[in-house]
Amino acid sequence: MTRGTAVIRCWTAGILLALGGAAPAVHAQERPAEIQPEAQGFLREPDPVHRAALFGSRHFSNGEMTNGWYIDNSSMIPGAGWISLGPGYRSWYNKDSLFVDASASISWRAYQLAQARVELPKLARSRLAVGSHFKWQDAKQVGTFGEGPDTLESDRAQYGLRTTNLVGYATLRPVRWLGIGTQVGWLKPSVDAAGGWFRTNRPDARDRFPADPVFARADQPTFVHTEASVTADTRDVPGHPTSGGLIRAAAARYSDRDGDAFTFRRYEAEAAGFVPLSGGRVVVALRGWMVGSDTADGQVVPFYLQPSLGGHNTLRGYADYRFHDRNLLVVNAEARVAMMTHVDAAVFVDAGNVAARAADLNLNKRSYGAGLRLHGPRATFARLDIARGGEGWRIMFKLNDPLSLARLTRRTTPAPFVP
Repeated sequence: MTRGTAVIRCWTAGILLALGGAAPAVHAQERPAEIQPEAQGFLREPDPVHRAALFGSRHFSNGEMTNGWYIDNSSMIPGAGWISLGPGYRSWYNKDSLFVDASASISWRAYQLAQARVELPKLARSRLAVGSHFKWQDAKQVGTFGEGPDTLESDRAQYGLRTTNLVGYATLRPVRWLGIGTQVGWLKPSVDAAGGWFRTNRPDARDRFPADPVFARADQPTFVHTEASVTADTRDVPGHPTSGGLIRAAAARYSDRDGDAFTFRRYEAEAAGFVPLSGGRVVVALRGWMVGSDTADGQVVPFYLQPSLGGHNTLRGYADYRFHDRNLLVVNAEARVAMMTHVDAAVFVDAGNVAARAADLNLNKRSYGAGLRLHGPRATFARLDIARGGEGWRIMFKLNDPLSLARLTRRTTPAPFVP
């Protein structure tokens, strides 16, 4: 048994125990009245902090349950800049049997995004949801360091990635906490030179890595992609979980329709658990995630669709997109302490790696750090993390929950592939 395999088995066993001890819960958006009261912190909360948390709860924690206009400030991929904003509109029709959502935004570095989604969420007595999601994005300054776990920080380069993605999906829920999903989609990527605002002097990825198969093609292929997944989710609330757990498994196929050279299969396994202690004042959060890729002889996985390690949701002590390869393993452990009712202090440890072969995966890349979180009962509104890895210190300010499981709500293909 390899070291990586042993880690995965131990992690899975622990999460299964966590799930087994947690009663199936309903998402906060479905039955908000059942949200447990927030734990009282160890310190008295100043009035400005309390008011900020109430404002965030009122305006940012209802998610898709909110009708009307909203500000889209969280749809961009890492590297877009410290802020992105744009208008959005969502609405429920015909007694909540039809959901429509559309938004557009632009970021500090001139990244652009537009998306639209239509869903029928209450078919088969609310056990079946079907829908379609369109997403167009133009990422101006995506970082890459080359393929594999041994790349150098000095190899950093940039490229632009424009993608158009259209997906049809369906989710069956035999019980509220279990989701069985499937989807089919069309993806058209385009790799360009880096652009946008506030550019650095980092080299063009096409010049830094001229032998990469992606740059040997004048145009990127069109992909038809399919995916099937199973998710067991007993978290109390998705946006700020304090108890319960989650297990997810998925298998996908990406078919290169312009030559078959980039056809590949992807497999994912993920588990997370949240254990409350001391009356909920302390929460221990654990997460493990593994991604594997498989190709036939002569086929490759383009680097912008390979899983990447590094950044605010995996190895927080490393830069975004720091490592990428065909296979990925990451484990995160975090302890959160309620210093005030709406402010948590946290300490965390991250470990993982990437590899060309799944058998070579290990936990040799590590980071650790501490942070603060501002949250309400349903969502984390802001967090500040300071982390140290093998290449120095990093400071991150984000407007989402740490270890957020974006793949549970993301319908379109992540390109570039980010957690």
